[in-house]
Amino acid sequence: MSKQPLKDLAQVVRSKNAGPFEITFDMIFPDQPTYERVKTSNVITKETIANLYQIHLEDIVELVYFDQAYAIKFTIKRTISSGAPGERDTYGAQQHAPLLELMIP
Repeated sequence: MSKQPLKDLAQVVRSKNAGPFEITFDMIFPDQPTYERVKTSNVITKETIANLYQIHLEDIVELVYFDQAYAIKFTIKRTISSGAPGERDTYGAQQHAPLLELMIP
């Protein structure tokens, strides 16, 4: 099987506020086979997230696989709180872009 970018496999890839100090990311897949492909690829890990977002592992609050919903979710600490001076994405809605090109075998 050839590799495909996550954006071609997921129905939804999004980020959003999880309070003023965290951002949460959701990846939702259309069916169980696609979800299992991504989950078992071991591409989406805390290490991958830390590298993509140039953060420390301890800044990843959680990484959860929701088998029943065919979804993967993770939450990270914000480097600047929502709405603070210098913060550029108040709603956290533009932070998912680095995930889109992750290549999944």
